[in-house]
Amino acid sequence: MEEALELDKYLPLSFKTQSEQEYIRFLWEAFETNYMHGKYQFAFLAYHMLTMSFVYFNIWQIKQTAPQDFEKAMIGFNKDLEKELMEATSPFTFWRVNESSVMRFMKLIGCDNGKVGSYAALVKERNDTAHTNGNIFFSEQISLDRKMREILRVVDEIQTHSAPTIQRCYSRFLVESANIEEREYPDDADQIREVLIHGNYLSQKDIELCAAFDITEHQTNSNFSSITSLHQSLVQSYTNSED
Repeated sequence: MEEALELDKYLPLSFKTQSEQEYIRFLWEAFETNYMHGKYQFAFLAYHMLTMSFVYFNIWQIKQTAPQDFEKAMIGFNKDLEKELMEATSPFTFWRVNESSVMRFMKLIGCDNGKVGSYAALVKERNDTAHTNGNIFFSEQISLDRKMREILRVVDEIQTHSAPTIQRCYSRFLVESANIEEREYPDDADQIREVLIHGNYLSQKDIELCAAFDITEHQTNSNFSSITSLHQSLVQSYTNSED
Protein backbone atom coordinates (compact mmCIF):
# COMPACT_ATOMS: atom_id res chain seq x y z
CA MET A 1 0.00 0.00 0.00
CA GLU A 2 2.88 2.36 0.72
CA GLU A 3 3.72 2.63 -2.98
CA ALA A 4 0.08 3.35 -3.83
CA LEU A 5 0.10 6.33 -1.48
CA GLU A 6 2.59 8.03 -3.81
CA LEU A 7 -0.46 9.20 -5.75
CA ASP A 8 -1.10 11.72 -2.98
CA LYS A 9 1.99 13.68 -4.09
CA TYR A 10 0.23 14.34 -7.41
CA LEU A 11 -2.97 15.63 -5.78
CA PRO A 12 -3.54 19.22 -4.57
CA LEU A 13 -2.05 20.43 -1.33
CA SER A 14 -5.21 22.46 -0.71
CA PHE A 15 -8.65 22.94 -2.20
CA LYS A 16 -10.98 25.84 -2.90
CA THR A 17 -13.83 24.34 -0.90
CA GLN A 18 -14.16 22.14 2.15
CA SER A 19 -16.40 19.73 0.25
CA GLU A 20 -13.68 19.11 -2.36
CA GLN A 21 -11.17 18.30 0.36
CA GLU A 22 -13.64 16.03 2.12
CA TYR A 23 -14.36 14.20 -1.13
CA ILE A 24 -10.68 13.39 -1.72
CA ARG A 25 -10.28 12.35 1.91
CA PHE A 26 -13.32 10.09 1.58
CA LEU A 27 -11.84 8.38 -1.48
CA TRP A 28 -8.54 7.77 0.33
CA GLU A 29 -10.39 6.32 3.32
CA ALA A 30 -12.47 4.10 1.03
CA PHE A 31 -9.33 2.88 -0.71
CA GLU A 32 -7.41 2.17 2.49
CA THR A 33 -10.32 0.47 4.26
CA ASN A 34 -11.11 -1.84 1.35
CA TYR A 35 -7.44 -2.60 0.73
CA MET A 36 -6.80 -3.51 4.37
CA HIS A 37 -9.86 -5.79 4.41
CA GLY A 38 -9.01 -7.56 1.17
CA LYS A 39 -11.83 -5.97 -0.85
CA TYR A 40 -9.43 -5.21 -3.66
CA GLN A 41 -11.99 -4.62 -6.37
CA PHE A 42 -13.60 -1.80 -4.38
CA ALA A 43 -10.17 -0.48 -3.43
CA PHE A 44 -9.39 -0.25 -7.14
CA LEU A 45 -12.56 1.73 -7.82
CA ALA A 46 -11.65 4.29 -5.16
CA TYR A 47 -8.08 4.48 -6.47
CA HIS A 48 -9.32 5.00 -10.00
CA MET A 49 -11.56 7.85 -8.82
CA LEU A 50 -8.54 9.47 -7.15
CA THR A 51 -6.65 9.09 -10.43
CA MET A 52 -9.45 10.70 -12.40
CA SER A 53 -9.45 13.54 -9.87
CA PHE A 54 -5.77 14.03 -10.70
CA VAL A 55 -6.71 14.20 -14.39
CA TYR A 56 -9.40 16.79 -13.68
CA PHE A 57 -6.99 18.96 -11.68
CA ASN A 58 -4.49 18.71 -14.52
CA ILE A 59 -7.09 19.82 -17.07
CA TRP A 60 -8.11 22.66 -14.77
CA GLN A 61 -4.52 23.91 -14.76
CA ILE A 62 -4.55 23.86 -18.57
CA LYS A 63 -7.83 25.81 -18.55
CA GLN A 64 -6.39 28.42 -16.18
CA THR A 65 -2.97 28.74 -17.80
CA ALA A 66 -3.78 28.30 -21.49
CA PRO A 67 -7.45 29.31 -21.87
CA GLN A 68 -7.21 29.81 -25.64
CA ASP A 69 -5.86 26.30 -26.17
CA PHE A 70 -8.53 24.95 -23.84
CA GLU A 71 -11.26 26.72 -25.78
CA LYS A 72 -10.00 25.22 -29.05
CA ALA A 73 -10.37 21.77 -27.49
CA MET A 74 -14.12 22.35 -27.18
CA ILE A 75 -14.64 21.28 -30.80
CA GLY A 76 -17.04 18.34 -30.80
CA PHE A 77 -18.87 19.27 -27.60
CA ASN A 78 -22.44 20.52 -27.77
CA LYS A 79 -23.03 24.20 -27.09
CA ASP A 80 -24.45 23.72 -23.60
CA LEU A 81 -21.61 21.50 -22.41
CA GLU A 82 -19.05 23.83 -23.96
CA LYS A 83 -20.55 26.75 -22.04
CA GLU A 84 -20.57 24.75 -18.83
CA LEU A 85 -16.91 23.77 -19.17
CA MET A 86 -15.76 27.26 -20.12
CA GLU A 87 -17.58 28.78 -17.15
CA ALA A 88 -16.61 26.01 -14.71
CA THR A 89 -15.55 27.12 -11.24
CA SER A 90 -14.39 23.68 -10.08
CA PRO A 91 -12.23 20.96 -11.65
CA PHE A 92 -14.90 18.43 -10.78
CA THR A 93 -17.11 19.94 -13.49
CA PHE A 94 -15.16 17.75 -15.92
CA TRP A 95 -17.09 14.71 -14.70
CA ARG A 96 -19.71 15.88 -17.18
CA VAL A 97 -17.44 14.69 -20.00
CA ASN A 98 -17.24 10.99 -20.79
CA GLU A 99 -14.12 9.76 -18.99
CA SER A 100 -12.61 8.24 -22.11
CA SER A 101 -13.22 11.48 -24.01
CA VAL A 102 -11.88 13.69 -21.24
CA MET A 103 -8.50 12.03 -21.67
CA ARG A 104 -8.24 13.75 -25.05
CA PHE A 105 -7.55 17.01 -23.21
CA MET A 106 -4.14 15.48 -22.53
CA LYS A 107 -3.29 16.21 -26.16
CA LEU A 108 -3.05 19.85 -25.09
CA ILE A 109 0.09 19.01 -23.10
CA GLY A 110 1.70 16.95 -25.84
CA CYS A 111 0.36 13.45 -25.24
CA ASP A 112 -0.06 11.70 -28.58
CA ASN A 113 -3.00 9.53 -29.67
CA GLY A 114 -1.22 6.38 -28.57
CA LYS A 115 -0.81 7.64 -25.02
CA VAL A 116 -4.33 9.04 -24.90
CA GLY A 117 -5.61 5.66 -26.03
CA SER A 118 -3.71 3.86 -23.28
CA TYR A 119 -5.12 6.28 -20.69
CA ALA A 120 -8.63 5.67 -21.98
CA ALA A 121 -8.03 1.91 -21.67
CA LEU A 122 -7.71 2.38 -17.91
CA VAL A 123 -11.20 3.88 -17.92
CA LYS A 124 -12.57 0.88 -19.80
CA GLU A 125 -11.02 -1.44 -17.25
CA ARG A 126 -12.64 0.56 -14.46
CA ASN A 127 -16.00 0.26 -16.23
CA ASP A 128 -15.58 -3.49 -16.50
CA THR A 129 -14.93 -3.82 -12.76
CA ALA A 130 -17.81 -1.50 -11.81
CA HIS A 131 -20.51 -3.34 -13.75
CA THR A 132 -22.57 -6.16 -12.25
CA ASN A 133 -21.07 -8.84 -14.49
CA GLY A 134 -20.37 -11.59 -11.99
CA ASN A 135 -16.59 -11.18 -12.19
CA ILE A 136 -14.09 -10.23 -9.51
CA PHE A 137 -11.18 -8.78 -11.43
CA PHE A 138 -9.01 -8.03 -8.40
CA SER A 139 -9.31 -10.91 -5.99
CA GLU A 140 -5.66 -10.85 -4.85
CA GLN A 141 -3.47 -8.10 -3.49
CA ILE A 142 -0.70 -8.78 -6.00
CA SER A 143 -3.00 -8.12 -8.96
CA LEU A 144 -4.17 -4.81 -7.54
CA ASP A 145 -0.63 -3.76 -6.63
CA ARG A 146 0.44 -4.45 -10.20
CA LYS A 147 -2.42 -2.35 -11.56
CA MET A 148 -1.66 0.53 -9.21
CA ARG A 149 1.96 0.57 -10.34
CA GLU A 150 0.68 0.87 -13.90
CA ILE A 151 -1.60 3.73 -12.88
CA LEU A 152 1.23 5.55 -11.12
CA ARG A 153 3.36 5.21 -14.26
CA VAL A 154 0.58 6.86 -16.28
CA VAL A 155 0.12 9.59 -13.66
CA ASP A 156 3.85 10.35 -13.65
CA GLU A 157 3.88 10.41 -17.45
CA ILE A 158 1.04 12.95 -17.50
CA GLN A 159 2.82 14.97 -14.83
CA THR A 160 5.96 15.06 -16.97
CA HIS A 161 3.96 16.34 -19.93
CA SER A 162 2.34 19.00 -17.74
CA ALA A 163 5.69 20.49 -16.67
CA PRO A 164 5.64 23.38 -19.21
CA THR A 165 2.08 24.28 -18.15
CA ILE A 166 2.98 24.34 -14.47
CA GLN A 167 6.11 26.41 -15.00
CA ARG A 168 4.20 28.80 -17.25
CA CYS A 169 1.62 29.17 -14.48
CA TYR A 170 4.38 29.80 -11.94
CA SER A 171 6.16 32.31 -14.17
CA ARG A 172 2.95 34.29 -14.57
CA PHE A 173 2.32 34.14 -10.82
CA LEU A 174 5.78 35.59 -10.09
CA VAL A 175 5.25 38.49 -12.49
CA GLU A 176 1.73 39.24 -11.28
CA SER A 177 2.84 39.04 -7.64
CA ALA A 178 6.05 41.03 -8.05
CA ASN A 179 4.55 44.34 -6.93
CA ILE A 180 3.91 43.99 -3.20
CA GLU A 181 1.67 47.06 -3.19
CA GLU A 182 -0.69 45.66 -5.81
CA ARG A 183 -0.88 41.92 -5.11
CA GLU A 184 -3.45 40.18 -2.91
CA TYR A 185 -1.26 39.55 0.15
CA PRO A 186 1.84 41.49 1.29
CA ASP A 187 3.36 38.44 2.97
CA ASP A 188 5.17 36.04 0.61
CA ALA A 189 3.92 32.91 2.38
CA ASP A 190 0.29 34.04 2.19
CA GLN A 191 0.60 34.99 -1.48
CA ILE A 192 2.12 31.62 -2.36
CA ARG A 193 -0.36 29.59 -0.35
CA GLU A 194 -3.56 31.38 -1.33
CA VAL A 195 -2.92 32.60 -4.88
CA LEU A 196 -0.47 30.08 -6.32
CA ILE A 197 -1.12 26.79 -4.55
CA HIS A 198 -4.71 27.16 -3.45
CA GLY A 199 -5.81 29.01 -6.58
CA ASN A 200 -4.26 26.54 -9.02
CA TYR A 201 -4.76 23.28 -7.11
CA LEU A 202 -1.01 22.67 -7.11
CA SER A 203 0.36 19.38 -5.83
CA GLN A 204 3.69 18.60 -4.20
CA LYS A 205 4.91 17.39 -7.60
CA ASP A 206 3.79 20.68 -9.14
CA ILE A 207 5.69 22.59 -6.45
CA GLU A 208 8.84 20.67 -7.35
CA LEU A 209 8.45 21.93 -10.93
CA CYS A 210 7.99 25.48 -9.65
CA ALA A 211 11.09 25.19 -7.47
CA ALA A 212 13.12 24.12 -10.52
CA PHE A 213 12.01 27.16 -12.51
CA ASP A 214 14.82 29.48 -13.62
CA ILE A 215 13.72 32.88 -12.35
CA THR A 216 16.57 34.68 -14.15
CA GLU A 217 14.29 35.02 -17.16
CA HIS A 218 12.65 37.79 -15.12
CA GLN A 219 15.86 39.49 -14.04
CA THR A 220 15.03 42.62 -16.06
CA ASN A 221 11.78 43.02 -14.14
CA SER A 222 11.94 46.14 -11.96
CA ASN A 223 10.59 44.05 -9.06
CA PHE A 224 13.04 41.19 -9.50
CA SER A 225 14.02 41.36 -5.83
CA SER A 226 10.41 40.58 -4.90
CA ILE A 227 10.33 37.74 -7.43
CA THR A 228 13.52 36.35 -5.90
CA SER A 229 12.02 36.60 -2.42
CA LEU A 230 8.86 34.77 -3.50
CA HIS A 231 10.83 32.00 -5.15
CA GLN A 232 13.13 31.53 -2.16
CA SER A 233 10.12 31.43 0.14
CA LEU A 234 8.50 28.71 -1.95
CA VAL A 235 11.67 26.62 -2.07
CA GLN A 236 12.29 26.94 1.66
CA SER A 237 8.69 26.25 2.70
CA TYR A 238 7.63 23.51 0.30
CA THR A 239 10.75 21.55 -0.66
CA ASN A 240 13.65 19.88 1.09
CA SER A 241 16.14 21.95 -0.86
CA GLU A 242 18.64 24.06 0.99
CA ASP A 243 19.23 26.24 -2.09
